Amino acid sequence: MTDLPELDPVIHAQARLRVTVALAGLRSADQITFPRLQQLLEMTAGNLSTHLRKLEDAEYVEITKAYEHRTPVTLVRLTSKGRAAFESYTKALQRLLDAGT
Repeated sequence: MTDLPELDPVIHAQARLRVTVALAGLRSADQITFPRLQQLLEMTAGNLSTHLRKLEDAEYVEITKAYEHRTPVTLVRLTSKGRAAFESYTKALQRLLDAGT
């Protein structure tokens, strides 16, 4: 039997996986507003904030507070570390799936 790969526990939680997938779909320098991400994922603000904090603590996402026309806006983007972690996660998941066949 082959050694089964470990899945990154930061990404593996369902909500954080959904966040990471959504952010990985953007170009590396692109950001998305918090409300738009919330809408895409159909998550409450509190739930999304909690999962973003975990991803931010792992340095997988960067959160920027800015102003647009004097209105505060929160921008979210996947960091290069987060993108690399997601790529490793998907490769590990594929190896895990391949091991089951």
